[in-house]
Amino acid sequence: MVHRVSGIALAVFLPLHFWVLGIAIEGEARLDSALAWTEQPLVKLGEWAIVLGLAAHLGGGLRVLALEFLPWRDWQKGLAATAAALTVAVGLALALAL
Repeated sequence: MVHRVSGIALAVFLPLHFWVLGIAIEGEARLDSALAWTEQPLVKLGEWAIVLGLAAHLGGGLRVLALEFLPWRDWQKGLAATAAALTVAVGLALALAL
């Protein structure tokens, strides 16, 4: 479920990201105003959420690949739980680096 929700969130984010990149073509003043808007605390929180969602989506994708290509055994359930914990840890570490 986390993999799907994070994928949808990333799909919603991408057009917004491309829109801001398109603003850069319109001129320096327009880009500066858009970049000033990104300094708001709510936008910073959104950036943190996007990074966490990206890490969660990566972890979920690796889990799906493991299920698809590896023979699934009981010990791998613990490995999947470890991967999920590592995903959250990496996401939080990246978020704190912002």
